[in-house]
Amino acid sequence: MSEEHESHMASGSRPSIIATELRHHVPFTALGALSGIAIMAAFVLAKVPKGVSEAVFETLHPLHVLMSAIVATAMFRRYRRSLAAAVAVGVGSSIAIGTLSDIVLPHLGARLLRIEMCEHMHLAFIEEWFLVWPAAAIGMAIGVWRRKTRLPHSGHVFLSTWASLFYLTAFGTAHQLATLPLIFVLLFVAVWVPCCLGDIVFPLLIAGRHWTHEHQH
Repeated sequence: MSEEHESHMASGSRPSIIATELRHHVPFTALGALSGIAIMAAFVLAKVPKGVSEAVFETLHPLHVLMSAIVATAMFRRYRRSLAAAVAVGVGSSIAIGTLSDIVLPHLGARLLRIEMCEHMHLAFIEEWFLVWPAAAIGMAIGVWRRKTRLPHSGHVFLSTWASLFYLTAFGTAHQLATLPLIFVLLFVAVWVPCCLGDIVFPLLIAGRHWTHEHQH
């Protein structure tokens, strides 16, 4: 993070901080979406079966939940002591925002783009609760234990991108080269909006005026 950017983050108002961070997230989120497109193209050309995509999604989504829970809980505990509130923040950031990013937005976006999807939305926190909720619990425990835990923002972006991608290939027909430009847009939105909610808006709301953003771009 540059000195100019760090100074702005320390002294700027909430709207200006959010606007600055939104701009900084754009190129990196686009890079994540491009990585997703490259993976999808490889899967299409190799004719990888849907079962593989589903297995990968059921691995990446809990990992995304784990990372989100660690970061959100640790950040909250640095500024507020309430354990119950920290757990609520951890669940909101990992389960709620993770589901929005990896499942809800990809599913609704694919339907909007006329990409055929399964009739029902695959809500992993219900259907694979034994994978998702333990990941969230472990992440929150780590966040409570290590309040200064830092994880690279790149890990969050790429995990979210790939989880969204494999949701599309596992539970829809987003496995044709002709759909790649549309998938790029869909992945970008599905990652950019929730990541900004979880990494910027959420911390600002819970930590108030004492909050300073620490991840590097």
